[in-house]
Amino acid sequence: MSPSPRLLGLNESPYPPLPSVWKAIRDTADRAHRYPPFHPDRLARRIAGWCGVDGDAVAVGSGSVGVALQLLRAVIRPGDRMVYAWPGFDAYPMLATMAGAEPVPVPLLPDGRQNLAALAGAIDVTTGVVVVCNPHNPTGSLVTAPELAEFLARVPEHVTVLLDEAYIEFVRHPAAPDSLPLLAGRPNLLVLRTFSKAYGLAALRVGYGLGDPRLVARVRKQQLPYGINAVAAAAVEATVEAGQELAARVDAVIGERERLHRRLTRYGLPVLPSQANFLWLPAGPGSGTDHAAHTLDTARIQVRHWAGQGVRLTVGRPEDGDAVLSALAPVRGEVTDR
Repeated sequence: MSPSPRLLGLNESPYPPLPSVWKAIRDTADRAHRYPPFHPDRLARRIAGWCGVDGDAVAVGSGSVGVALQLLRAVIRPGDRMVYAWPGFDAYPMLATMAGAEPVPVPLLPDGRQNLAALAGAIDVTTGVVVVCNPHNPTGSLVTAPELAEFLARVPEHVTVLLDEAYIEFVRHPAAPDSLPLLAGRPNLLVLRTFSKAYGLAALRVGYGLGDPRLVARVRKQQLPYGINAVAAAAVEATVEAGQELAARVDAVIGERERLHRRLTRYGLPVLPSQANFLWLPAGPGSGTDHAAHTLDTARIQVRHWAGQGVRLTVGRPEDGDAVLSALAPVRGEVTDR
């Protein structure tokens, strides 16, 4: 019987929900025959208190993707364009099309960072939304606080900025931006976050947006009635009460990320530094990245491979990392450096 594949392709947490969260899930599942709230107002207030913002500054949706779609449907007009860096999150062009916008991908810089000057330069009178993904998916690169402030100053008021912070909990860079204070005086900025990544609730689909109450009110109007199920809401409420335990799990992922980065660098693979829960190995002449993807696939290790562009490797448990290192080691040997 073949071993189960190692799932390192979707940036999921390698850890299941905490016991306290499991209890909330089980207790609420007993009431699955009852409807959840028509709109998730209680959950929005709970998240607002957790984030330290006013209750009317939070919109909740079906994952960060759901909130992003709500935003686009709220602000996009016929003929509008949506600007974003590429390669990027696969959903961006799909969401643009769903909302009736023209997708406008802007190539990354050679070092894997988003080209903020080019993003700003792509904005015109028909642009409705510009996306900054921070940390960036799939490269793990970071837009620093000064870079973000300079970029926001260049964005016209008629353009909504979607600041996608799905991986923000994994950032440890000293120049990382604190996005919430940026919301003051910027009615065209929505900060997008999720419980799918660091908090291990990917299957329950809860994300949220933080912004000016006037913009949030427009986003909330696109909320699907009964769209957040009761089990998911209960799990999120239990999760925000489990701060220290979850912080330890995030720290473990970060430690494993750095271990993998060190080892893969020693192997001669072109792995980029990351501020997320994944690593990016860009393709290029002599990089060996496409061969590495084939090697991992043969070893039943699922990663995300963009042929000719690169490989994104989700950081899992240490045993997952050991399997990756064993598969990619030029000379098989000891791979337990932690």
